[in-house]
Amino acid sequence: MKDLVRLRTPIKESVELALNQQIQMEMVSSSKYLAMAGWCDRNGFDYSAGFFYKQSEEERGHAMKLFHYLCDQGATAISPEVPAVAQEFDTLRSVFEGALEQEIAVTDSINRIISVCRRENDFATEELMKWYVKEQMEEEYIARRCLDLFDQIPADQIFELDKQLSKVTYDGNVFE
Repeated sequence: MKDLVRLRTPIKESVELALNQQIQMEMVSSSKYLAMAGWCDRNGFDYSAGFFYKQSEEERGHAMKLFHYLCDQGATAISPEVPAVAQEFDTLRSVFEGALEQEIAVTDSINRIISVCRRENDFATEELMKWYVKEQMEEEYIARRCLDLFDQIPADQIFELDKQLSKVTYDGNVFE
């Protein structure tokens, strides 16, 4: 039966594997952002906490988009195990540095999936992944801009910095 199902889906096993790995990565990102939100909440950074709660939900949405895509294509979507993530951070800046590192890793993973799609001539999945490329441009920009604010707002104004960090957006999508 598995062979018959495999014949009915345009998704090759290598693409399915890569997408399931990305689903796990997105869920891990969601968990990391939730931990960051909790740390910010515990340390009185209400605006940053709200920012990271939103990021956590967004990452889960990214995972679900891929999960539904695999299911819709007749492939196997796997509910991933999510390992424990760090709950403590040294400073607010280290939280945002961790966010940028996570986004860079996600971008690298998205690029790898597109390479797999091209190798397998999977144009439909590559088309889906273009949305993620645009999303990652936004995510990395916001994370970098937030880190820039740490150098622009004096350390003794940490709660003003907290407020300003939550307002950073990306409105320069070069593809539109």
